Amino acid sequence: MITHAVGLSLGPSSSVESGVAVMEIATRKLIYIDKLFSMSDVQLFFDNYNNLKNSSICISLPWDNTMLEGKWRVLSKQYQLIHNDEDLFLNRDNWMQRFSTRGCELFSNLVSEGADISRFEVYLARQKLNLYSNYKERSSADCKFLQFILRTEYGFDELLSNMMPMGELEAIVGAILAEQKLQQRTEKIFEFKGLDVINAL
Repeated sequence: MITHAVGLSLGPSSSVESGVAVMEIATRKLIYIDKLFSMSDVQLFFDNYNNLKNSSICISLPWDNTMLEGKWRVLSKQYQLIHNDEDLFLNRDNWMQRFSTRGCELFSNLVSEGADISRFEVYLARQKLNLYSNYKERSSADCKFLQFILRTEYGFDELLSNMMPMGELEAIVGAILAEQKLQQRTEKIFEFKGLDVINAL
C-alpha cells in the first residue's frame, strides 16, 4: 500500500542544489525536506529511506548544461524547436539532448528493486498545478512566490516563513505530482531513459 509521496528536484550538476521532500499521504503533511548536492547524497537518501516500496516517487528532469560552440550554442536554446530534418540541423555535440542523464542508472536500479518512480519536468508541472509565476525562473521573487502559494493554496503550514531553497520547493511540487499520480490525475507526456515522464491533467 502506497503511504508516502516523494518528490526529488534533481540539479544538473553538484554545484546546483537538489531537493527532496517526503509527504505522508494520509495526513497530507510534509514529514521530511532536505537539500542534496552530489549523486552520492541522493544514493544515501534512498539507501536510508525505509518506505521505498510504499512510496510514489517523482524525480525531475534536469536540463543538460553542456557548453556548446558557435551556432550550436544558439540553436540549442531551450525555446528553440527541435527539427527532424537532419540535413539542415546536424546533431553535433549532442545538442538535441535537452535533458541530462544524471542519475538515470541509479533510478533504473531502484525501479528494478520495486520502487514506483516517474520523472517530471518542473516548469511544465508548475504551469499545470497553477504554481507558475511571471518572475524570472529560480529568482528570489519566484522562490518567494512559490513558497507563499504552497503555504496558502496547498495547505503546507509547516513550511518556514523565511525563504527556503528553490530545490526544496521544487521537490514539494514533485511530491504533489506523485500524490496526483496515485489519484490517476496525471498523464504520460513522453518517455526518458526507460521511465515515464508525467504531468498533471
